[in-house]
Amino acid sequence: MSEYQFEQLETLSLVRMYLKALPSGEKDKLRLTAADYLEFRRRVDRFLERYCGSVCDQSCYQSRLSACCSREGIITFFADVVLNLLFSEEDEIDGLVGVLRQESDGFKCVYLGSAGCRWRIKPIVCLMFLCEPAKAKVFRQHPEAESEWLELERQRKKFTWPDRPVLFDILEKYFIAMGCSSPLMYMHQSPGLLRVKEKAGI
Repeated sequence: MSEYQFEQLETLSLVRMYLKALPSGEKDKLRLTAADYLEFRRRVDRFLERYCGSVCDQSCYQSRLSACCSREGIITFFADVVLNLLFSEEDEIDGLVGVLRQESDGFKCVYLGSAGCRWRIKPIVCLMFLCEPAKAKVFRQHPEAESEWLELERQRKKFTWPDRPVLFDILEKYFIAMGCSSPLMYMHQSPGLLRVKEKAGI
């Protein structure tokens, strides 16, 4: 097991344990907190399906040269893990635990399976990843798509950029208050993000 897998497994197991200890009503409240974020993700999915499906399929998946899933160590925020587990079935979580315990060759994301990503709600970094060649081709073919993508990028910050109260920071605070600690709590540990919060007076 690599250091990355160990870190991922440790955080997944912690979040799973804390969520299991919560009353169902409390878990429902957390899911409601994520409603706007899930709607934002649906908008991103619609954009990607409309403009990028064929481009990415031909450029990466058919050639097996997928740039977006070619690294083992994708960036996952603590909130990514929480949200995925909140909306996943137990067998899906068991599947993630299983792949994290397997030896990885490091040539592709450990979460990439034969049917695609094993996450039900995949990390925001993965959802919003468009390589430069794909962007260039899509925006050349569909000039209107560029401004739409820039707007989606702007909207992402409403959930992930802590210059105001944002979902990713709120979820970290919620679990910290319960005594949970994880190296993936970047909102409270990343020097760069802490500077953003300090500058914003948060």
